[in-house]
Amino acid sequence: MKKSLLTIGVATTLMIAWFIGRVQGQQSSRPVIFVSADQANFHETTKGVSMAAIWGDADKGAHATFTKFVPGFDAGMHTHTNDVWIVVLKGAYLYKDDVIDKRLVVGSGSFLRVPAGMKHWSGGDPKEGALFYEESSGKFDSIPAK
Repeated sequence: MKKSLLTIGVATTLMIAWFIGRVQGQQSSRPVIFVSADQANFHETTKGVSMAAIWGDADKGAHATFTKFVPGFDAGMHTHTNDVWIVVLKGAYLYKDDVIDKRLVVGSGSFLRVPAGMKHWSGGDPKEGALFYEESSGKFDSIPAK
């Protein structure tokens, strides 16, 4: 008898939790986000790098930005605390790490995922620099590699 009551109680609790989540999900309407890189409000974050917020706050947590590297920008060897996803829109994002034996030229229309903690070098194409969409599940940081 106790086992049956416990089973009914757990099942009822799960159904109520599912129903509440479903109702809350229907009530929370997230707005469509549209931002054009051509009209984005870029601000310099470090010498040679400018960012424009799309959503979230790169200084505090999950976010997406348009990011620009000036031609020839050199970020040096560094790591990030969180994964970074990059889609290049214009120019080329240059990338190298200890695993990939050659420098990657991540051109327009290409995707790159840099795992958290991966020691790597990045930079901008010497002639065009780079304009890219950047997204992360946590705040942005660049920790110089030792």
